[in-house]
Amino acid sequence: MTHLRKMMLEELQRRNYAQSTVEAYISALRDFANHFHRPPDQLGPEHIRQFQLYLLRDRKLAANTVKQRMAAVQFFFVRTLKRAYLREDFPYPKAPRRLPVVLSQEEVTRLIDAASDLSHRAMLMTLYSTGLRRSEMVHLKVSDIDSRRMVIHVHLGKGSKDRDVPLSLKLLETLREYWQWRKPRTYLFPSRVAGRGPDAPITAKAVWHACRGAARRAGIQKRVAPHTLRHYATSRTMPPRRTAAAFYRLSGQTDVA
Repeated sequence: MTHLRKMMLEELQRRNYAQSTVEAYISALRDFANHFHRPPDQLGPEHIRQFQLYLLRDRKLAANTVKQRMAAVQFFFVRTLKRAYLREDFPYPKAPRRLPVVLSQEEVTRLIDAASDLSHRAMLMTLYSTGLRRSEMVHLKVSDIDSRRMVIHVHLGKGSKDRDVPLSLKLLETLREYWQWRKPRTYLFPSRVAGRGPDAPITAKAVWHACRGAARRAGIQKRVAPHTLRHYATSRTMPPRRTAAAFYRLSGQTDVA
């Protein structure tokens, strides 16, 4: 990592940006510099304008993707280099407003039933039942499942906030069956990729592939993604609570079995 990217990384960390945002911003700055084959601190407003046009016209990226790239470049110049740029120097393209993809109850059932294995089924049911974001689900730990209070603890969700979400009996039964089979130790959904270590969480991309694969096998033609299942959660937020939880309850050895 170059000195400039290291400076940007430190500024992002100082402001406690989400890890996914940090990675996206650093990647965007790298692309910006590579496009002009020059260090980014040697570039200016005209280069910013050219880069935005390149993303829109040549690479034909979606408006929201370009907005994120421009936000990263803006952060670098304004927050990292402390340059007095105006907001007009970073115009964001207008993004079209589309209706969300909506599945029928029958399609949701088919989607979950088409999961390739018990692990993928537990993931899809967790997304469907709780309304968790994909990034929140992959970082769930064994200790976050509180079967006594029937809630799932979400730590450092969007906005770096903790919250509790309801744990339904049906999801509890599926997680109990999954736990008996997989025996996760730290993360609820550990990675299966060699080299990541036994206690590393599954990647967000793996969840996306699990969802898309199930949709394909279920014969669903709509563009289904993990975020699609968030529309079906009956309750997404509860007052945040911080209590200890032991996932060994899911093994059926306590009063909740």
